[in-house]
Amino acid sequence: MIGVSTYLESGARWGVWELEAALLPVGYPRLVQRAGGLAALLPPDDTRYAADAVARLDGLVIAGGPDVEPVRYGAEREPRTGPPAPERDAWELALIEAALSAGVPLLGICRGMQLLNVALGGTLVQHIDGHADVVGVFGGHAVKPVPGSLYAGVVPEETFVPTYHHQAVDRLGEGLVPSAYAADGTVEAVELPSADWVLGVQWHPEMGEDVRVMRALVEAAAKA
Repeated sequence: MIGVSTYLESGARWGVWELEAALLPVGYPRLVQRAGGLAALLPPDDTRYAADAVARLDGLVIAGGPDVEPVRYGAEREPRTGPPAPERDAWELALIEAALSAGVPLLGICRGMQLLNVALGGTLVQHIDGHADVVGVFGGHAVKPVPGSLYAGVVPEETFVPTYHHQAVDRLGEGLVPSAYAADGTVEAVELPSADWVLGVQWHPEMGEDVRVMRALVEAAAKA
């Protein structure tokens, strides 16, 4: 059972309805399913319930989405930082803390990787160029694994990955180490060697065909 965090949107349209909605691009649950897991969606909730939610899971995915609010890492908002999502920030930070405390395998995707870094005391670069060239359109670039890393054990070769982000890791959170880089030096994956299985990737595996990262999470969850 792999939990995946979701968006919380003020208005979404389907059929004749336009209502507040907890939603998630279908690529996330489909990737979990393709990797052999059962996906459970985790909409924002009271942070008091995060540990109980994680206790019912075998693995956790923190999904991509809006920019992390800069106050979360002690910074002031810069002009190109997007609007805040305080409910998601609070809930997902609580989920990350609960997963780390309980030893539940954890995968952060894009925003999820950035939030993992923030949860461990790290900071973010609020804007970089070249990683989201067209608004609303996924791009791509190569990422190179760090030899000997958890990520390199899963994907040992340089690969071309689907990307859409304009923020990145600045100062690494406590215990985190880089496990992949883009050609421009941007940290594209991080991991926590002191944990059994904690990985963050800056790209969007749910938009591609390579299931190895998610399959590794599902396999780690099956052993936990």
